[in-house]
Amino acid sequence: MGQGSSEGTQSGIGVVDKSVAILASVAAAPRALADLVEATSLPRATAHRLAVALEVHRLLARDPEGRFVLGPRVGEFAAALPDPIVTAAGPVLAWVRDECGESAQLYRRDGAERICVAAAERSHGLRTTVPVGSRLPLTAGSGAQVLCAWSDPDGLGGILASAEFTLRTLAEIRKRGWAQSIGQREAGVASVSAPVLSRDGELLGAISVSGPIERLGRTPGQRLAPVLIAGARRITAALG
Repeated sequence: MGQGSSEGTQSGIGVVDKSVAILASVAAAPRALADLVEATSLPRATAHRLAVALEVHRLLARDPEGRFVLGPRVGEFAAALPDPIVTAAGPVLAWVRDECGESAQLYRRDGAERICVAAAERSHGLRTTVPVGSRLPLTAGSGAQVLCAWSDPDGLGGILASAEFTLRTLAEIRKRGWAQSIGQREAGVASVSAPVLSRDGELLGAISVSGPIERLGRTPGQRLAPVLIAGARRITAALG
C-alpha cells in the first residue's frame, strides 16, 4: 500500500493522507509498528509519530499484545451517522443483550469481511467486546456463517476455500434460520447469530450475541436463537 488513502487517492495534505493510510491499515487488521510500516510504506519514525498522535485522539488504541487497533472514537463517529439500520438496531441490541445477558452486535458484509456497525455491551462481568467499526473475516464465527449463508454462493469467491465451514453447513444454517460457533473465530468464545432481512427478503446484516464458552455453553443456539430471531424481526419492522 502506498502513502495515500485506502482508495489509493491523495488529497495533497501529506499528514492527512498518511494518517488515513494508517487508519485504513489498522481497520484491516491489528498492526504492530513493524507491520504498520510495511503496510503503509511510511518511514518507521513517521508511522510511530502519527499512530501515537491518533492514539491520543482515541482514533487508535492498543490491544493486549500492544498492537494498534481502531480506537473507540471511530465507533463514536460511526454512531453519529444517520444510518437507518444502525438507528433501528440500537434499542433492539440493548433488548437482546438484556434478554440473553451477553454482548450483542450487528454486522454487515463488506467484501470478504464483516463490519460491526452497532453493539450493546454488557456493563459488568467477563465479556467479549467487539468495538463498532471492527472488521472481522468472513471465514469464521456465527456472524460470518449467517452473512455467507444468505449470500449468493457465486459471490463467496475464495472465502470458502479458507473458511471454517462448508457450503453444506451454510445450507443447514439457512434452513434452520440461525448459526452458532464455539471457539471458531476466537478461542474460548461462543456466539449465536441470525439474519436481518428486509421485507423483501434481502440480507441486511447479521445480529449476534457473543460471550465466554464457560457461560454460554457448548449449545447456545437452542437457548439464544429465538431471542435473536425476534430481534432481527424487530429491526426489520422498525425499518418500515
